[in-house]
Amino acid sequence: MTDQATADRERVYELRHLDTTPSADAAPGPAVSFAEAVPAERLEAAAAALTAHGFAVEILDDAAAARRRVQDLLPAGATVFTSASETLRLSGIDADINAGTRYVPAKPRVLAMDRGTAADEIRRLISVPDVVVGSVAAVTETGSIVVASGSGSQVPAYAGGAGRAVWVVGAQKVVPDLATALRRIEEHALPLESVRARAAYGRPSAVNSLLVLNAEQRPGRATVLLLREAVGY
Repeated sequence: MTDQATADRERVYELRHLDTTPSADAAPGPAVSFAEAVPAERLEAAAAALTAHGFAVEILDDAAAARRRVQDLLPAGATVFTSASETLRLSGIDADINAGTRYVPAKPRVLAMDRGTAADEIRRLISVPDVVVGSVAAVTETGSIVVASGSGSQVPAYAGGAGRAVWVVGAQKVVPDLATALRRIEEHALPLESVRARAAYGRPSAVNSLLVLNAEQRPGRATVLLLREAVGY
């Protein structure tokens, strides 16, 4: 066989690997901030989507306005459970409810009970109060509310056990979609909550329970107070 014939029958195969890792000198993509308040148009988009899904929504200027509005929304004498929330603590809402005399606060009663002998009573108090007040990990512009919890204590009341729910949500918690909401929890909220948990309990927090509320079936049960400022984490 001639050299030319051999060359005609040869085939050369070349393997190439596509490396999609950005080079060191590549321009970085747009950063996502989970700590800064979103613009007004995104807040309004989230409010419109939540309203379409059966949630009552109000946009307020700041935590002080939310503090006043919560007092209007809660009926005097109601049994109220406040979930653990930096938003409630920083705004003064937690102290208004749990240290005041206008309502029947569930949390002081729960903290005074023995976890071993009164477990069933504790469970009932926090699962089916007249009203639960708290915050959430994220609100999506598609109209979903996302809750992350280490203990799961607020999940039953949030999901429907409470007669009414009021959530105070800073503008930094508004995200485009569910995938971004989960990123916000893992990358932003969980590390900050772990710092608080270590100081309070000597151990980090964890996302042991995850609740996604896509709609509210009972009109008027759940109210979302969306703030124009960033509060809590």
